Amino acid sequence: MSENYPAPAKLNLMLRVIDQRSDGYHELQTVFQFIDLADQLQFDSRPAGRFSRSGGPEGVPEANDLSIRAAKCLADVGGVHEGVHIHIDKFLPMGGGIGGGSSDAATTLIVLNRLWRTGLRREELMEIGASLGADVPVFIFGRGAWAEGLGERLQALDTLPESHYVLLHPQVSVSTREIFTAPELTRHHVPSTIGAFLGGATENTLEPTVCARYPEVEHGTRWLKNQGVHDVRLTGSGACVFGLVADNISAQQIAARVPAPWRAWSVRGCNRHPLYDLAEQ
Repeated sequence: MSENYPAPAKLNLMLRVIDQRSDGYHELQTVFQFIDLADQLQFDSRPAGRFSRSGGPEGVPEANDLSIRAAKCLADVGGVHEGVHIHIDKFLPMGGGIGGGSSDAATTLIVLNRLWRTGLRREELMEIGASLGADVPVFIFGRGAWAEGLGERLQALDTLPESHYVLLHPQVSVSTREIFTAPELTRHHVPSTIGAFLGGATENTLEPTVCARYPEVEHGTRWLKNQGVHDVRLTGSGACVFGLVADNISAQQIAARVPAPWRAWSVRGCNRHPLYDLAEQ
């Protein structure tokens, strides 16, 4: 059996929409941190030109899957005459704001770069990742980070507290496109700083729009606060919300009380991607 490779989720510990560009995309400031909840991927060699997937996200056609697209891009850039079958054990919810598809794509690029001996540097893999999605590069960068622009300008934050969190998914899938095109979204905020974030400025400015359009997200936020969870906030464009707890036992106890059909996990922040060293050349 092939080796399992993790594709960890991420949290946005802060997210601020700064401006909207003329091309319609948004300038952001955000803080990324990985968590110890992950999809698991396996890779098996196939003849040149053959790319296939099993498992993975329900309802996503194989040709549209970010992992398959990542493998094809790497083969093209690296001049690889080999195909691959990717099996994905999917644990991260879709439309949750925790980067599941982006992380799968990043793990695919990191692992196949090594298995195919393409020899691309981390920065080159990040460039390929950016062509697939705004969140892919941070998973290849592999460190907790302050991000600006579309999320591609990254500055390592290796001293972020690796705290315990309760992560709650209210069993809805939020459309990132819907949120960023919502007419009521506030698109202009005063830029923040790393110092302000470390001092407690952790708001996600997408949260009011998401909660208004997806009441389940607002209900999940309120439920966590009623359980005594601190600093509860949205990650990404949702639907997952999370908050601070004292330790793993407290997080597990709260997660066990989550009402059906919601799901919740006890997770811990991680400042280093589990495949960080594999991306080094």
